[in-house]
Amino acid sequence: MNDAKEEIKARLPVEDVVGQYIELKRAGRSLKGRSPWGVDKTPSFMVSPEKGIWHDFSANKGGDIFTFVMEVEGITFREAIEKLAAQAGVDLSRYQGGDAEVSKKKARAREALALATKYYQACMMKSRKVCDYVFYRRNLNRGTVEEFKIGYSPETGTALKQVLMKRGFSVAELRTAGLLNQYDKDMFRGRMMVPFIDNVGNVIGFTARVLDKSEPKYLNTSDTLLFNKSRFIFGLAQAKEAIRREGYVVIVEGNMDVISSHQAGVKTAVATSGTAMTDQHLKILSNLTSDIRLAYDGDEAGVKAAERAIEMAGDLGLDLSIISDYHGAKDPDELIQKDPALWQDAVNKKIPATDWLLKKYEERLDLGSGAGRRKYSDVALKLLSKIKDEVERAGYEKLVAEKLGVSVEDLRKKGDRLAEKLETSGRKYYKSAKTEFTNERLKGLEDSLLALKIYGGVTLSIPIEVPEDEARLAELELVFSHDHEKVDEAEMTTAALEKEAREILKRYEEESVAMKRKELAAKLAEIDEESPEYQEVLKELQTLQKKRY
Repeated sequence: MNDAKEEIKARLPVEDVVGQYIELKRAGRSLKGRSPWGVDKTPSFMVSPEKGIWHDFSANKGGDIFTFVMEVEGITFREAIEKLAAQAGVDLSRYQGGDAEVSKKKARAREALALATKYYQACMMKSRKVCDYVFYRRNLNRGTVEEFKIGYSPETGTALKQVLMKRGFSVAELRTAGLLNQYDKDMFRGRMMVPFIDNVGNVIGFTARVLDKSEPKYLNTSDTLLFNKSRFIFGLAQAKEAIRREGYVVIVEGNMDVISSHQAGVKTAVATSGTAMTDQHLKILSNLTSDIRLAYDGDEAGVKAAERAIEMAGDLGLDLSIISDYHGAKDPDELIQKDPALWQDAVNKKIPATDWLLKKYEERLDLGSGAGRRKYSDVALKLLSKIKDEVERAGYEKLVAEKLGVSVEDLRKKGDRLAEKLETSGRKYYKSAKTEFTNERLKGLEDSLLALKIYGGVTLSIPIEVPEDEARLAELELVFSHDHEKVDEAEMTTAALEKEAREILKRYEEESVAMKRKELAAKLAEIDEESPEYQEVLKELQTLQKKRY
């Protein structure tokens, strides 16, 4: 596939690809713009047309056109190369090697799903009963139906199968596409059909809803070569441009909530399509925005889901909030049917997730009892440990301390004790609120060290292998130029660069140890306490805990 990559890169200049997403301005031999991930206050995104690479200094990311599209779209390499190949007019089939058979199966599955979508759309328009349901009971307009490619699957057991087999598809190919059940009959029958569309615009599966009160209400495509529910985000294909433009995403629980929301004008809505939110879902969305708004219920399941989301979002540095005022409606779809303006109002009145969860626990626990205060402080401290901003965290500490009638110092002491106990035992990883270490920061220090070694000529020994890849070397040259663009040439002496490298190496080693401690603590949580491996990992973790710089 390397030959295909090179041909695509030859046809698509990096500035043209990046320029589709952000505005670039000339800065000497390079181009500069604002980060598409919204994490910089001044332009810190650099593009080198000469080298064909980019680097985001605020997010510590970089690479070529393929890595850029993967990052900004939240898609796999395969999806990125297919998207860029289509733009460049490159036929990938000419370059397929060992994975040609899998690629062929995927291509045939996409063809079958695309035809199935058109067939379902035609079936809907031929049925008065289905049109009444879609246009009048669900109140969807023609534009929404076309945007989401909504259709209908006939009640007969082999209608779709017969149509596609006449078009040359085999039973095996239809199974691969997820269109047949275990008896090799149509998977979907007598249901309103809504396609799952990936970020490249291909149909990869379906969600199907009954038209009456029978069960199951929804039936989704199972995992296939094309569809993976732990990564797929329903509505993202339709929402991503609005998310970039508006700067936030709304995560609702149901697919119909997404469709109704888009029709009501809140086009940033998406759903995780019948599965719990995963860190992969959040990572994909974090490439588009850091403002994540959850439209969750206030019941026990909603509270637990919000807790899990806060834990995942904290590691990614996301701004998480809750949309909860449905004006008496049970979900966004019902609220939109009542008044679309109320849904927009609810989205605008989002509540910080930490505030929402603390309030929920205040309502559920008896803060007049010792047991209630202990439980409340445990929950609160766990939530506060995920807050990166020290000022914001201090504000919450004061609020919680006042609610419990204790001093902030006492609250922090309990937090330190819990952190030490949980990290030492390894049964959970409770991150201390004092310092937050991230892979992104470690990657930034690694880039700076390598840039100094290769382009600054420092002789300091560093525990990082010098890359040989030309694209990576070009990216590091951009890093060196950026790090020293404001340094007077007379001051850029060997001694000064060596000193800079030593200081960065010290920080790199500190953060490497911190990351290792985190990994070991997480590993302990998965190991049986009685196993020999548990004691070995625990000993290594305790040794690292004593290490200081």
